[in-house]
Amino acid sequence: MPDLSGKVAIVTGCASGIGAAAVRRLVADDAQVLGTDINAEAGQELCREIGAEFLQQDVSDRSRWSEVVTHAIDTFGRLDILVNNAGLVSGASIGEGSDEEMFAAWDHVIAVNLTGTMAGCRAAISAMVDNPGGASGSIINIASTTAITPLPTDVGYSASKAGVRALTKSVATWCAKQGHAIRCNAVIPGATETGILDATEKELPGFKAAVAATSPMNRLADPAETAAAIAFLASDECPFMTGADMLVDGGALSIHPGF
Repeated sequence: MPDLSGKVAIVTGCASGIGAAAVRRLVADDAQVLGTDINAEAGQELCREIGAEFLQQDVSDRSRWSEVVTHAIDTFGRLDILVNNAGLVSGASIGEGSDEEMFAAWDHVIAVNLTGTMAGCRAAISAMVDNPGGASGSIINIASTTAITPLPTDVGYSASKAGVRALTKSVATWCAKQGHAIRCNAVIPGATETGILDATEKELPGFKAAVAATSPMNRLADPAETAAAIAFLASDECPFMTGADMLVDGGALSIHPGF
């Protein structure tokens, strides 16, 4: 297991799914963790259970980011890891609904998934540059296979995750060019056993089985499997790895869709 002792992490969207698994894994690897989520009740319960700090946060609120990062530094003395995990789906295709409905869904998902991730990167870099011992850190942005193979049924989610992927590379190369030992990588999960899929399954019985079949492994990922990739990127095991896409998709993007 990666050794994260002495490292301080912020994980957004910590109340469920990949975010909850990431908090559990980073704490297990001896990091000190501040979890955030818009769902205060569930987030507090998780963090209390495993010994992490918690703050309520809407990642699309740019002013809240400075408060969250300041809290981490005031509590732990530094910031080494940011996991930009918070996100949502819009469930709207390009041709659905009225203009008012379409643009409201678009604006919301872009604000959370893409602008929230950018704001997190900016706030984290500012803190990581001032870390005791010099600029250092690891930013891990959670993208999606839809960043590469978009969904026709969700234009906002697909576009936002493609944006997260490009954002990651821009941030990574900017930090490197500045001479900062701050890495930025994207984790690209495939279909994962989360509450989002559970909700869709209720509306569309058989949806989860169909999604699982898109992977040659013919199953959904456990969130802990994605958390393992996050822990690796958070560690010092990969100091030359930045701007990368780490696929955790069960081979879904490695097979021709006809097979």
